[in-house]
Amino acid sequence: MQKQQMIYLGIGAGAALLVGIVLAFAMSSGQKDGERMNDAPPGLQLDIAEAPAINSSRTLRCFVSGEYVGTFTLAECAQKNGVAAQALDVGVDESGELSAAPTASLAPPPAEPVVATPVTPDATGGEVMPENLDQAGGPVTACLRYAGGEWRRLSEGLSLGTCVQLLYDGRCERPGSASYGRWGDQSLRLVPGRVEISNDNKNFRTFVDQGKGCSVPLVK
Repeated sequence: MQKQQMIYLGIGAGAALLVGIVLAFAMSSGQKDGERMNDAPPGLQLDIAEAPAINSSRTLRCFVSGEYVGTFTLAECAQKNGVAAQALDVGVDESGELSAAPTASLAPPPAEPVVATPVTPDATGGEVMPENLDQAGGPVTACLRYAGGEWRRLSEGLSLGTCVQLLYDGRCERPGSASYGRWGDQSLRLVPGRVEISNDNKNFRTFVDQGKGCSVPLVK
């Protein structure tokens, strides 16, 4: 009888030890899985102000002459547009998908203004230019915004840096799109991630890059 009890006690101790080992392994495995989940990179997050890095094999939505033509790599999309890959804007389109299109291909420059309509509260829903707005210094001239198919004068006398900030600070553009403005006889346009300027309304160059949240620093 005593021998039988010893056998039962031995079996019980062995079972307890086995359960303990299993539990310890499970807890250790769960902790490692949790660490891997915590260390794993988050889902794709895109900021329109910063073009995401694209590897050569990744595909994205491609636009040619304003038309969606399918999903291709960045190099293939550039080839279909007849431009270098650096000439494509990359970002998130209205469908929420990563896409590429030539700069301002969906919004070509409007004709230069002849007579600009002054901004009034009724015309723009309350956009009124505050006094003593310009703090950048330097030459000043008229600052205009192109909206609703017409040019609207925001101010008669702003510096270039202040005009650009007034037009585009906090505004974001999608790939292929653009927003236009004027500073005196120079054309301005906002494209994804940067503000560009042109002396002839055709050939644009970068004036200032946007920061996070599509912010525009004051250039003096």
